[in-house]
Amino acid sequence: MIKVITPNIPMVKLTNGIKTIERSKIQYESNIKHFIMRGFKLVSDKIKEVKETTDNKVVQLKPKKKKAKKKWKT
Repeated sequence: MIKVITPNIPMVKLTNGIKTIERSKIQYESNIKHFIMRGFKLVSDKIKEVKETTDNKVVQLKPKKKKAKKKWKT
């Protein structure tokens, strides 16, 4: 595979929440419907503040009930 290096191509970063990919701006503009269908949005559009919560709630688990063993008749 030959990789062609062309200087000064504007790149855009896209994310779908899990993956972050980088594509040329020309490719993004020509395939914008495809990227929206796949769930990708521009990273610059998706800036959110992360709210940190410090809930230290511990749920106590109940012990499992033991099953009675069946006795075999011989």
